[in-house]
Amino acid sequence: MKRYGENNRMGIEGKVAVVTGAASGIGRGAAVVFAREGAKVVVTDGINIEGGHETVRLIGEAGGEATFVKCDVSKESDVEAMVAKTVELYGSLDFAYNNAGVGPDAVRIPIEPITESSTELWLRHLDVNLTGVYLCLKYEMRQMIKQGKGSIVNCSSAQAFRQIPGFAAYGSTKTGLVALTKVAALEGAKSGIRVNCVCPGPIAHTMLSDNICSIEGMRERMTEHVPLGRMGDPEDDMGEAVLWLCSDAASFITGAIVPVDGGLAI
Repeated sequence: MKRYGENNRMGIEGKVAVVTGAASGIGRGAAVVFAREGAKVVVTDGINIEGGHETVRLIGEAGGEATFVKCDVSKESDVEAMVAKTVELYGSLDFAYNNAGVGPDAVRIPIEPITESSTELWLRHLDVNLTGVYLCLKYEMRQMIKQGKGSIVNCSSAQAFRQIPGFAAYGSTKTGLVALTKVAALEGAKSGIRVNCVCPGPIAHTMLSDNICSIEGMRERMTEHVPLGRMGDPEDDMGEAVLWLCSDAASFITGAIVPVDGGLAI
């Protein structure tokens, strides 16, 4: 197994990465992968504080370096403070993975048709999934412009390519992230900032997938249209994809919308 910070073949070692929504699932997976390559990681979450500290503990025990900073991405003051704290702690902000989001899982958030859904939940999706990423981009890019470089990855969804009944708010916000990513990529290019987007399909060991799969028959339905026939892994599949997009290996890639979905989009 590769040791933490074993080499700098991808230009990651010694750099600083922020991962939002990193208390569990995909966010935790990405934080662990960044740390494994030698980055100093700022782990953030706005609700699951205990999970955020657990991510930091896991990274520390494996020999990596991480710090937890509480941040509700839907609050501009939190996001501004989070970026400022990152620079205060580590001196720069080289990479950002804007992963925090909410979505229907039939447990925390109901799966409902438009006619039955609440406006409150619609607005909550907008606040976190779309406005939250906009706010993160705003302050991350300001810092990266000062530095003259940086790489950002936003987390959309396979729903950017195919919609599902009952997921109107989620699908709309995740599709909106595609446009937001492309605009940010155009605006950031002149300052040496790359902005890309990953679109995960069914990913195992996340609260969303675990809750949905608790419904009888849903685990099979989650993968029946996935050509590779399985769910993705938060570290080996999602985390590595995010790391690669941020790395020197992808230095000529910006504005890309990358499905990480086992072929679901096709």
